[in-house]
Amino acid sequence: MEADARRHDTRGIVDPSGLLNRVRFRRHEPAAPMRRYVEWYWLIDWDLPEPYASHVVPHPAVNLTFQWDGADEAGAEPYAEVTGVALGLYTRKLTGRGRVCGVKFRPGGFRPYAPGAPVSRWTGVALPAQEVFPQATGEVAHAIVTPADDRARVAALDTFLLSLPCTPDPQADLATTLVQHIRTDRTVRRVGDFAQTRGLSVRALQRLFSTYVGVSPKWVVLRYRIHEALNQAATHTDINWAALAADLGYADQAHLIRDFTRTVGVPPATYAQGVH
Repeated sequence: MEADARRHDTRGIVDPSGLLNRVRFRRHEPAAPMRRYVEWYWLIDWDLPEPYASHVVPHPAVNLTFQWDGADEAGAEPYAEVTGVALGLYTRKLTGRGRVCGVKFRPGGFRPYAPGAPVSRWTGVALPAQEVFPQATGEVAHAIVTPADDRARVAALDTFLLSLPCTPDPQADLATTLVQHIRTDRTVRRVGDFAQTRGLSVRALQRLFSTYVGVSPKWVVLRYRIHEALNQAATHTDINWAALAADLGYADQAHLIRDFTRTVGVPPATYAQGVH
């Protein structure tokens, strides 16, 4: 039940109903050997009569995507990208027809596949996947993107990831565990207190997150607060913002409004009114 709930979780998507009314969006589990490192494969297809800009408040995760976009699938060249953790709002303009087959690595899960550099090297960066994975050729992208059904696309993603060198790292597993703790436990509010409960110094925790997650622990705490505020705004019509701010660990409502507005671009009440 928990896995199924996460499969349909829209946290981070700005105006989820607006996006889901325009695209086909699915999530699938990877093959068992990759589940330690990969949270989901995510698949999107669209065929739009007019352009649409999708907006996402990204998770602290690196994504590998294989995609094509254009009016004619036969004439479009599939390509692959690696996208590091985006610090601000991520916007993607969708036009015509297109398709994305994405790999969402767990926080900490990308590093075993690319151990040569700290994950913070990719933060805020989108680059051709071949710069990280030389194996991600156009031929591979074509094999992943072009199958007509989800099962074949998922199988192609499994085949590609299983072909990559992967170096298991206990520190990567620790980073994944710590981020998941922050994600699910609203009582985690201060980095110093969290580090102490885990037997780490604040400096050691910050180094771990920089190397394996790509962003600071404080950033992760704040990002999951915004995700929850977005979710509440999209699913409830009568929100006590002061109570929500306190529940999320903000000193007051003004701090929530400031963080939300800086991240999403509009105040939370304005956003909630718009999505409803």
